[in-house]
Amino acid sequence: MSGGSRGEIRRSQIITTYGPGALIDLPRDSAIVAGLEAWPGPGQLHELNEPRLERRLRDMTGVAAPRLYAPPTRDESEFWRKSPPGITAWRFPAWFVVQVDEDSRPLVHRDALDERRRFGGKPTVATRFVRACPNGHVDDIPWSEFVHRGRADHVPRLTLEESGATGELGNLWVRCGCGKSRRMSEAADIDAKPLGACRGARPWLGRHASEDCGLPSRLLIRTATNAYFPMVVRALSLPERGNALDQVVNDLWDDLHIVEDAAHLGFIKKKVTVADALGGFADDEVLEAIERRGSGTTQTAASVKSVELDALLNVEEGYGDDVPVNLDFHARKLPAGYRSDRFPGLETVVRVHRLREVLALAGFTRLEAPMPDIDGEYRDDVKRADLAIDPSWFPAVENRGEGVFLHLAPAAVRAWRARPGVKQRLADLERGHGAWAEQRKNSQPFPGGPYVMLHTLSHLLLQSLSTYCGYPAASIRERIYVDARGERYGLLLYTASPDAEGTLGGLVQQARDIEIHLERALEAAELCSNDPVCAQHRPSVSVEDRLLHGAACHGCTLIAETSCEMWNDYLDRALVVPTLDVPDAAFFEPAAGQSPA
Repeated sequence: MSGGSRGEIRRSQIITTYGPGALIDLPRDSAIVAGLEAWPGPGQLHELNEPRLERRLRDMTGVAAPRLYAPPTRDESEFWRKSPPGITAWRFPAWFVVQVDEDSRPLVHRDALDERRRFGGKPTVATRFVRACPNGHVDDIPWSEFVHRGRADHVPRLTLEESGATGELGNLWVRCGCGKSRRMSEAADIDAKPLGACRGARPWLGRHASEDCGLPSRLLIRTATNAYFPMVVRALSLPERGNALDQVVNDLWDDLHIVEDAAHLGFIKKKVTVADALGGFADDEVLEAIERRGSGTTQTAASVKSVELDALLNVEEGYGDDVPVNLDFHARKLPAGYRSDRFPGLETVVRVHRLREVLALAGFTRLEAPMPDIDGEYRDDVKRADLAIDPSWFPAVENRGEGVFLHLAPAAVRAWRARPGVKQRLADLERGHGAWAEQRKNSQPFPGGPYVMLHTLSHLLLQSLSTYCGYPAASIRERIYVDARGERYGLLLYTASPDAEGTLGGLVQQARDIEIHLERALEAAELCSNDPVCAQHRPSVSVEDRLLHGAACHGCTLIAETSCEMWNDYLDRALVVPTLDVPDAAFFEPAAGQSPA
């Protein structure tokens, strides 16, 4: 089944575009990337360590002790050696179109081709049509059953005829030698179920790896954007305060196991080694950790984003000129006196000089993209296609880079949410979300006003920063942090690459001028080139199927989807700046350079 042609792609593309189950076109073949069983074994791959990401994968997939390995890559410094084993791809689909200079082209199975994949001496190419279902299954179209509208008892002579020059489905016909024919546009009619029930085929895992399904099969064009949606989970390698304390207590257990209260702890801390090790932690934190260690329990697992937010808010003040102790994470909070009072809603600015990001592929879907929640977590009820029959590890990559983190003042957000204009606007956005959820039978909750406001601010600020930091906008990514219970609201704009250093320092340097960038971003957002159409868009009465957008379009707010954590959904600049249609819901007032809170 495997093809003889070879191709090369970047490691990061394996995680985001060409993972197991992805449909690809090679120079001379059409193929599907094989499952992990057909990849080089873990002993041949480089292992990555990120405990929080491994815990998340364990919870998502049920794998008891998942491990992370980087996909294989060619070592250019050792070009004289034999190339390392690559990633296997199986030939798919099994039906081909014969390349003849006619409008009617034979449609043949690969069993009818010769060893050079020719039919009657004529070259062939794989058909661009297959069938799939939202559970990730993919299969060949049952061409004979389709054209005969049911079971065919003979081997048909099929042709694919084109009656126009556009290639549209309505201009394509499948014809049989018996005289039966059917227009390809009928295959796209989901309600009529013209392609039958899904057989649960998983060709990336082998010919005999089917599973029960039964959903109606849908027409899928192999090269379409909805052919593969990776479920990528990511985490920044940041210090986890609770886990660090648990480790310290474990190391000092011979001294601490007799501690029962604060007074006793104070006595034990007279020992210099104990005092030094516990110097960065409060006594009540230490006592809780001692109790956990003694009872054999662990802390309740926090979400990945929650731990990241803890770390970003607890960094020391400074400019980052000190030598970093942790090469994976080095950040410093700008001193409070460095900024003016032009934006009182902005409480903290953090310069992230070093960061490490780890991304892992947990599975994938087709036809419908899975959307994570505001914590970056996928819902448990999302049906995920597996990467292996019995997975024990997951492909992952690590990137290193830099970033800027902004934290909004809780009092300012609280006052903003209480304003009547904001409540009215959020109600309209929530109605749009409700209509979207009803259309797609999706139970995902509305992310809330603070998230939409921060998400929109992130897009606006990213466009301003990219003009001056030396990085193109498409290479800067976002992470939005909303902890409604703790009233913590922030956004991280960062860039990361697989390079050993991964940073030029340009993005971090812009943190000192963050107020200038805010002024530029807010001024640009106040009037869109598509106004008044953009400003007057209401998601709850949308006739454009933009139910998750307020005042947002490609002229003002939308950015490259590789940069956005929500696929360019949940955006509304009316929550950030006054617009022509909604002047009273903005968190910022660009004309005065002041937050209204």
